[in-house]
Amino acid sequence: MDYLRQVGALVWKDLVVELRTRERVAAMGAFTVLVGILFSFAIDPSVVQPQDIASGLIWMTVIFGGMLGLGRTFHLEEDDGAFQCVLLSPIPRDALFLGKVIANFILLTVVTALVFVVFALFFDLGFGDHPLALAAVVLLGVLGFVAVGTLFSAMSARTTMGETLLPILVFPLLIPVVIYGATATSSLLQGLPVSEVDGNIRMLAAFALVALASGAGLFRFVVEE
Repeated sequence: MDYLRQVGALVWKDLVVELRTRERVAAMGAFTVLVGILFSFAIDPSVVQPQDIASGLIWMTVIFGGMLGLGRTFHLEEDDGAFQCVLLSPIPRDALFLGKVIANFILLTVVTALVFVVFALFFDLGFGDHPLALAAVVLLGVLGFVAVGTLFSAMSARTTMGETLLPILVFPLLIPVVIYGATATSSLLQGLPVSEVDGNIRMLAAFALVALASGAGLFRFVVEE
């Protein structure tokens, strides 16, 4: 129970800080809306049906927009030295990692919901016949992305290149999320049965679990070096 309370306290702290500054959510939300507007002008519906490429555009927007927020996960704490005080506390390093992941997951889930709203408005996009399965695909993909991004955000925050290094480290590891997430999203948006995407959902779940377990185990080595 103490462990869960520690994780909950870290999540609450990060969410309160974000509510006060609105730094990351504002950046990700603005990026999402601008991307939707740009794509709406760039795609000619008489040549390409938006539904045919919507899944790829959605995941591109989520990943690039999410990178804006994940890159600043440790920014404020590193600037004023608060993160060193957190490291001196008796909180387990894996609890610190999980707290950061959950807070980032909540923020990026909100932004992802905004992505779907924007694409629904600009491209008249429906959500298929299985919205719960679609939600499972999106949430598992976002969780895996956040777990990987949080770990490497801690690593890049302690280098001179900072946020510039983060996409170089993270993008190659997100290939499974893009492949399985975009494929499953496309199938569900087209109204195909859930049985068609069972394998994709299992792969996304496996990726998320591996990313969480690896991040929890490696986080202490990243922040203590």
